[in-house]
Amino acid sequence: MNTELAHAPAPEGTVVLALDAEGGDNAPAETVAGALLAASAQLHVLLVGRPQIIEPLLAGSDVRFVEVVPSGSVISSHDEPAAAVKTMEDSSIVVGARTVADGRSQGFVSAGSTGAMLAAGLLIVKRVPGIRRPAIITTLPGLNGPLVFLDAGANADCRPEYILEFAALGTAYARRVVGLADPRVGLLNIGEEESKGSDLAQASYKLLKDSGLNFVGNVEGRDILQNKADVVVTDGFTGNVALKLMEGCSSAIFGRIKEATATGTRSKVGGALLRPALRRLRAGLDPEEYGGTYLLGVRGLMVICHGNASRKAVANALRFGADALRCGVLEGVDDELQRILGPVGSAAS
Repeated sequence: MNTELAHAPAPEGTVVLALDAEGGDNAPAETVAGALLAASAQLHVLLVGRPQIIEPLLAGSDVRFVEVVPSGSVISSHDEPAAAVKTMEDSSIVVGARTVADGRSQGFVSAGSTGAMLAAGLLIVKRVPGIRRPAIITTLPGLNGPLVFLDAGANADCRPEYILEFAALGTAYARRVVGLADPRVGLLNIGEEESKGSDLAQASYKLLKDSGLNFVGNVEGRDILQNKADVVVTDGFTGNVALKLMEGCSSAIFGRIKEATATGTRSKVGGALLRPALRRLRAGLDPEEYGGTYLLGVRGLMVICHGNASRKAVANALRFGADALRCGVLEGVDDELQRILGPVGSAAS
């Protein structure tokens, strides 16, 4: 198969996303299959990878809406991210990020090295003016609707100014993607009082309080999914721990429920009656339904998938990325930064 497929330019309104076809534990078979599931007349996918590996997986499939973009190597989880991005110029993550920087795609999706994706976002795609540190942002299924959570792991060490920027990014995302007119912002902390928490939390509280955002104060960990706020912000270390704890608890609870409904006739009958409702509930909590998290604050959309992403997760990550772009999330970020950060944001660029 010729990698230079005879594709006409994408029609106006079509989203073009690059996909790291060789990134992730299940690549390339699952990533390519996910691309084929998601690709359509409205969503064109650039499959970034070694042609000799990718092309056989496309044999017999409808390839009208996919195109192979050749790369020569893969950054592994054992490589030092920033060094690898600087030296492995033919790697799938670097080539994919370059499609965004060059305007060939509007965003890049990868289940590969998260650190390399962060480095590529900073070094190749570049930061949005006014943002010191891009953040990983995800949507969580709250009891009363979705909520936005960040930073989910991009910045382990933070300053109060970064937390303020995260709040601006989250507000823009909540407005454009979730559809909330005036999102409530909460700061993840160990208590509700303003004086609670670390030096970082207390200083961040003061900045958020004076920011002009709809800041509702501190939110404790137990309240995240209670929709006490629409946007919950924290540093990347705390955010990553909290997110993985929620995922682990969800998996453990459903495992225990499955065990409980498999013992005894009465339990089995009750389990059978509850199964449809439990499946809907689990789907709402399943990371694969969301596909991935977004790296916001760079000049193009970067979507980071779980390392063990299946074809379903990859397809959903592509679809969610396309939806975010159609909602104008990147433009919303620019507008929100100008409105909220003003001269502070300009100075950060």
